[in-house]
Order: sequence, then C-alpha cells, then structure tokens
Amino acid sequence: MEVFVAALISDIATGVGALPFLFIYRVGPRWNGLAAAAASGMMLSASVFALADKALHRGRAVDVILGMLAGALFFAWTAKVVEKQHWHLGDWSESDSRKSILVIATMFVHSVPEGIAIGVGYATGEYKFGLLLAAAIAVHNIPEGTAVSLPLRARGASVWSCFWYAVLTSLPQPLLAVPAFLLTSVFQPLVAPSLGFAGGAMIFLVMSELLPESLQSCSRTDTAWGVTLGLVGMLGFTAILGL
Repeated sequence: MEVFVAALISDIATGVGALPFLFIYRVGPRWNGLAAAAASGMMLSASVFALADKALHRGRAVDVILGMLAGALFFAWTAKVVEKQHWHLGDWSESDSRKSILVIATMFVHSVPEGIAIGVGYATGEYKFGLLLAAAIAVHNIPEGTAVSLPLRARGASVWSCFWYAVLTSLPQPLLAVPAFLLTSVFQPLVAPSLGFAGGAMIFLVMSELLPESLQSCSRTDTAWGVTLGLVGMLGFTAILGL
C-alpha cells in the first residue's frame, strides 16, 4: 500500500504542472526548455548516482550493464512504435492532434520505467531509497505536466482537461510500482538488473527526448545551466536523505 500511495502521489504531481494555466494562457518556450533541462539533470542524477550506484552494490557489474542496455532498448523500441501511429485527439485533425498525442504517448511510455524504479527502490529494503526515487520522480513530473499541457492549452483545451491528460501520462507509475516491488522482493537477484533497467531507460529518455527539446526551446547555455542545477539539486536531495 505504501508503494502504491507513493507512486500515486508521483502520478498526481504530473497534473500539478497544468495548474499554472489557471493564471496564464501560455508558457514561453524558454521556460519549457529550462524545465526540460532541469528534469534531465534530475533524472541523470537519479539514474547514475542512485539507481546504478545502488545496483552495483547489489549485483555484478555485468548484470547492471546488461540491465541498463535492456532499459535503453526498451524505451527506444516503444518510442519508435508510438511514432508510427496515426491517432486523433477528440475532434481535432490529425495534424492538430499530432504534437499533443506524441507528447502524451512519449510521456506515457517513459513513465513505465519510472514506475518500475519506484517499486524496485522500495524492494531494496531501504525506506529512504524508495522515498528518494518516488520524490525525485514526483518533482520532475511537474514540469512534464507543463510540457504535456502546452500544446493542449494552445489549441483551446480546458485546464482540467490538461490536468487529467497530464495525470494519464504517468498512470503506469502506480500501476507498475507494486508489481515491480512484489517481483523483486521475491526474486532478489532481479534487483540489480531491474535498477539498471530503470536507469538505462531514463538515461535514454533524457538523451533522445528531453535534451533535444530543451535545445530547441532555449540556448545551449540555458540548457547547460538547467541540467547542472537539476543534477546538483538532486544530489543535494540525496545527501539530505542520507543516501
């Protein structure tokens, strides 16, 4: 139940990213780029200094490496499948729907390894580690919710529609966190490669989606500062929790 609640809060945090549109109609592209950069730094920090580091203390390096490569391959494959679809959003045309659907689908897919990461984090038996991963993912879900809401709001969607679409993109987190927790709790040898899998998927996501998005919206200097501050901030959060 604790794992489910933590993952559910992380899911709902994505919807928080839509709430600024109650007061402003649109967010400038530079802010969106900075948010993507900061989320990238946080996810890189969590992937390398939390997931991979903990995995190396619980299994062989080769298992961790193979797990990370499997996670990257999983995200690359699912993202390619999503791009080939021709879906419509409501009564919008395919061209109007494409940007929103691509963002929603991409965020939905990359929430899968995040849900697994939360469950595996708690399965290690370290409460603080599971809490760190859940909190880190919840915090970085907020700017993701803003990114999901931007194209929707620009085409006239209501704020509450943006909120629920944002929550939908992170639905895999509460749905997969508990199964991942139960599976790795029973089969402890899976903990190390599972942590590597989640880390590899998130690293690939950062490099293939978030950083290019940031560089399109703001300068390289802005992106560099956003990544740096996000990474350093996550390291500080890790230190506060004593991990």
